[in-house]
Amino acid sequence: MLAMDQGVVEEWLSEFKTLPDSAVSTYAASLKDKGALVPALYKVIRENYSDLLEPVCHQLFEFYRSGEPQLQRFTLQFLPELLWSLLSVSAARDPHTSGCIEALLLGIYNLEIVDKDGQSKVLSFTVPSLSKPSVYHEPSTIGSMALTEGALANHGLSRVVYSGPHLQRETFTAQNRFEVLTFLLLCYNAALSYMSSTSLQSLCQLSSRVCICGYPRQQMRRYKGINARLTVTSEFLVQLITGIHYALCNGEVDLGSKALDDVLYRAQLELFPEALLVGNAIKSSLHSAALKSNNKEGARSIQVEITPTSSRISRNAVTSLSIRGHRWKRHEQPARQTDSASAVGGVAIPEINVTGVSGDRMPNGDSLRPRPDGRSPADGDMMGATSEVSMDPRGHDSSIRLEVRRQKSVRRMVENEGSGSASTGRNQY
Repeated sequence: MLAMDQGVVEEWLSEFKTLPDSAVSTYAASLKDKGALVPALYKVIRENYSDLLEPVCHQLFEFYRSGEPQLQRFTLQFLPELLWSLLSVSAARDPHTSGCIEALLLGIYNLEIVDKDGQSKVLSFTVPSLSKPSVYHEPSTIGSMALTEGALANHGLSRVVYSGPHLQRETFTAQNRFEVLTFLLLCYNAALSYMSSTSLQSLCQLSSRVCICGYPRQQMRRYKGINARLTVTSEFLVQLITGIHYALCNGEVDLGSKALDDVLYRAQLELFPEALLVGNAIKSSLHSAALKSNNKEGARSIQVEITPTSSRISRNAVTSLSIRGHRWKRHEQPARQTDSASAVGGVAIPEINVTGVSGDRMPNGDSLRPRPDGRSPADGDMMGATSEVSMDPRGHDSSIRLEVRRQKSVRRMVENEGSGSASTGRNQY
């Protein structure tokens, strides 16, 4: 660590100790003007054996305990780097160098799980109903919903999901480590719009390192840090993906894309369905053209693609009646072609019905005239339908070919004679 950075940190530590309570809000606003302070603090956190690490962690905790929102956000921006320092030290099995970081993270956690009166918080989230419009969908585009008794009973009802109350933690163990870290990431994601670009980059680097260390992808990323595999949970990865999504939409396209791919890589190896669902949904909804604008200034936001929902259900029901009508149309198509070719030189060729059914036909293939057996069309039963369906298609094709061959021979005879009536031609045939 450079002497200049060390001097900046020491000056910052001495300022807050002599600061009166009435000037805390003014001091919080002045932190934005200290451009060299934030990079110097990052260097202190990354050096696990720095002498300034313990006083810096203590100062950051005092900022958070003050209750001033700006001071709390100032502490939260270093949370990704603090998490990586803790996890890397835990993987190296050297817990003595991370005692001050553990105390800081546990202190923030214990402050966040209680309200001002010291009672445990219960976080709630209302699941939106598809029957009501939102920024993501319109009920009219979903299609017609069946108005069943159950749907009417649940109309307008909202489902609320609760989280908590959470238990106080005094130390990190293998069982509660990721429970605490996941809750801290939840607090970090709640203040994402106030985080700096440096903090978002640190979050993306944390996500990639946690997911690839100890796996073959570490060599592809050329990361030469720790080689031990870090245990993760599905909830922890979901919180990482939430922060990565925000970073992707606010200028960190390269780091965010790599981090999202690494998290999905780890989720596939661990078979975490929640992380895979959220990560793939975000990945499919983002357009490369929309993310190419590296706009790191201005209002912070998250881009959402609203896809119109179109009906993909065919309304043409397939019934036995439609199939039979389709069969008649297929058989009548060659007959129309022969009719157009039968009139040559003004000579009409007689029409022979190869199906053996005379009279006009309805669209469904039924005849309007009486049948040879004396039955009317209305008397058609299932036996008649069965006989029609079971008709050999090869017999029909051969009869049609014979009819076309006959008409061609008649046409050649008429052309050779050059004159004569159509009746004479028919008598000769």
